[in-house]
Amino acid sequence: MDTPTEPEDYARERAAARAALVRLRKMPADDPEYEGLREFVIGEYMSYARYIAGKFRQRGESQADLEQVAYVGLVKAVDNFDPDYGAAFLTYATPMIAGEVRRHFRDTTWDVHVPRRVQENALAVRAAERELTQQLGRPPSAAEIGKHLELSADEVAEAYEASVAHHAASLDVPVAMSDGDGASMGELMGDDDPGFELVVNREALKPLLAELGTRDKKILLMRFFRNMTQSQIADELGVSQMQVSRLLSQILRGLRERVEAEH
Repeated sequence: MDTPTEPEDYARERAAARAALVRLRKMPADDPEYEGLREFVIGEYMSYARYIAGKFRQRGESQADLEQVAYVGLVKAVDNFDPDYGAAFLTYATPMIAGEVRRHFRDTTWDVHVPRRVQENALAVRAAERELTQQLGRPPSAAEIGKHLELSADEVAEAYEASVAHHAASLDVPVAMSDGDGASMGELMGDDDPGFELVVNREALKPLLAELGTRDKKILLMRFFRNMTQSQIADELGVSQMQVSRLLSQILRGLRERVEAEH
């Protein structure tokens, strides 16, 4: 007796899986054999789900994660397939499994929110870029990608910009130096310059200072520009230190209230 060849074994397994799937669809869900038969059908087609997941492996996600998502699509296909429609199971399941993987990329792998249309264009542009590179033997231009996908130049540019939002870099990641070491990105980023607030305050005070009397201007000049102490100011004006302290408080409080009222 001849030993079956591998193609014959594969065909027999697929025929058994199709027969089990047809039987599953005609079986009530509360049948004692239902769950076991359902697991058998899903297990028979898991290798095909892995094959579909493999088509997306160059998009930055781990193969294991993609396979788990593809299995979800397979389960949905098994649970919703109706053989009475006349379509083969793989014809029905393929877009459902691939759609589940694409939905995973669209909904869970973007670090920054991007509109769905732009996300889909970004994924399509990257796929077209790889495909055209193989066909042309060189990286395609944006115009060639746009023509291939029937997208405008603006839509292609928008897709490339959106790709930057796919993965955000951590500020704690070290910036590589020639010796392999370096500060983190966050440490190299600038911070708010406190001098900006000083400039704003100074510009806000200019018109108010111009309206002060001669004595008040002189007191402020001696205290804040000549760095004189209250005792030195008192000697200069011929008054007591307590009077200088009271006058400074009155002047500064008045300026503060007017600045706050105007802002």
